[in-house]
Amino acid sequence: MRIILTLAAAIGMLACSKQSGPIEASYTTRVAGAADARMPDSAPQSYANVLDRASPAVVTIRSARRVRAPQQFPFADDPFFRWLFGDRQSNSFRRGGGAVERGLGSGVIVNANGDILTNHHVVDGADQITVEMSNRKVYSARLVGSDAPSDLAVLKIDASNLPVLSLGNSDHVRVGDVCLAIGNPLGIGETVTAGIISAKGRATGLSDGSFEDFLQTDAPINQGNSGGALVNTNGELIGINSQILSTTGGNIGIGFAIPSNMAKTVLAQLTQGGKVRRGQLGVGIQPVTPEVAASLGLKEVSGVLVSGVTPGSPADRAGIKTGDVITAINGQATNDGNNLRNRIASTPPGTEVVVSLIRNGNGNGREEQVKAVLGELTEATRNQPPGSGVGGGEGQLGLRVRTLTPDDVQLGLSRNTAGLLVESVDPIGPAAEGGVRSGDVIVKANRQAVRSIEDLRSAMQKSGTQPVLLLINRGGRTKFVAVKPVG
Repeated sequence: MRIILTLAAAIGMLACSKQSGPIEASYTTRVAGAADARMPDSAPQSYANVLDRASPAVVTIRSARRVRAPQQFPFADDPFFRWLFGDRQSNSFRRGGGAVERGLGSGVIVNANGDILTNHHVVDGADQITVEMSNRKVYSARLVGSDAPSDLAVLKIDASNLPVLSLGNSDHVRVGDVCLAIGNPLGIGETVTAGIISAKGRATGLSDGSFEDFLQTDAPINQGNSGGALVNTNGELIGINSQILSTTGGNIGIGFAIPSNMAKTVLAQLTQGGKVRRGQLGVGIQPVTPEVAASLGLKEVSGVLVSGVTPGSPADRAGIKTGDVITAINGQATNDGNNLRNRIASTPPGTEVVVSLIRNGNGNGREEQVKAVLGELTEATRNQPPGSGVGGGEGQLGLRVRTLTPDDVQLGLSRNTAGLLVESVDPIGPAAEGGVRSGDVIVKANRQAVRSIEDLRSAMQKSGTQPVLLLINRGGRTKFVAVKPVG
């Protein structure tokens, strides 16, 4: 009997063993089939061929600058202490020594004769710049030109027949495209990371912040990657890696690259003239929010609102007014202030542009086109605030106001500024919610000049239940806010 049971168990184990093969094969087939469904046959399994072409054109950049150390002895030049310690001791105090700051970044060779693109912040203030190739050759580099607003710089090394990374068309990049970041993070050596384009047209304000139009990517970027290449799967340069957003100081998947088309424009100007010239229209701008659109009677929440016009600027000469809504430049629609700023800046000074705009709102706004010849953006005009263009209902807004007096010039206002000074704002009232602050000056209400409290009350009565559109002057700069009265 024991022999029969043992034999039956052995037969059972043999059956399980035989069944396990087909079961595993079936499971493997299902998983493989699912994977095939997710991954198209055309998807590459490796980007090694792309990197074979792109990597040799990416270099490591090392910079150094000498920083003067503070004087160690404050009385080193005093005759008494010079007599007491002797000239030798006093001289050592005066010299104080110095320190050398070193920086690390990356760059991209864009010309076989030695032109290299990198970030402005990688080489800013450097006394010495060296470039290390992927084959370990090291060259001394000179700065051709640097542009802080775009955070780009061009270097030159004395070499020829260098590997080059061709510039792609960043306008053709789509969100979701695969991209590769190449650089030297933390100095560990050339490194490649992969990801996708997460967004386009980003502005972070982390650097100079003036002309940002970043490609956002989740391809890991870390310190030392700055100035390196962001390439597509065709091995074309689509961006210069520039910034990261991080809560830790390291990569968390939010990196930014300067688009290649912007880099191409800056590269051409820096190599030809050593500096970048930008167009200027001379307007202050802000987004059109649903509240602002309702106040203006716009049919759609679109365009860019003009919050101020600089006197004597191209915009002023063209007849653009505060309260106009710019809808297009040269027939190309614009709904974003940063995009409008970049398009104007990338247009050469002296160029005539056609500005499409909506004027007067209240549902009766008419579409107009005006022509403006762009001026040149300089450091002085760049920091010049656009003028406003203007030579108890307030309780419903949640604020207290009074008329301006000559003693209010310390607020940073010009002498001809007229309006109502906001003395206080209810922190939970509609004005605070709309963005009004104490110290603001209400210049207009619903596009009508405000010189008294009665003017403000009259404008509110005409608004009825619609938000009141206030033009405020804050420290010399004007801005529209929409405030919906209570009660």
